[in-house]
Amino acid sequence: MRLSEPRILYLARESLARLRDEGLAEVANFQVALRTARELIEQFANGQGDAIDNAVRRKIASLKRQVIEGTPEWNILYRRYREEEQRKRGPNR
Repeated sequence: MRLSEPRILYLARESLARLRDEGLAEVANFQVALRTARELIEQFANGQGDAIDNAVRRKIASLKRQVIEGTPEWNILYRRYREEEQRKRGPNR
């Protein structure tokens, strides 16, 4: 699926606004959240999102200690490993 940059930005902005307005998520810094949401939508539109997500989840699951999904530790590891995978794969791979 190919999405234009304005369409990606629109989807990210609308998604965050709806999550915030319906009380489903607290958005402390809308600009940072918007940038992250835009990157995620772009990855999924380019077909990378699922592969990166699967690789990160496998990496966390392979740790010696069990880290429970949803805990602050899991979220930190997920974010760190996701950034590593993105750097490894490059911007458009």
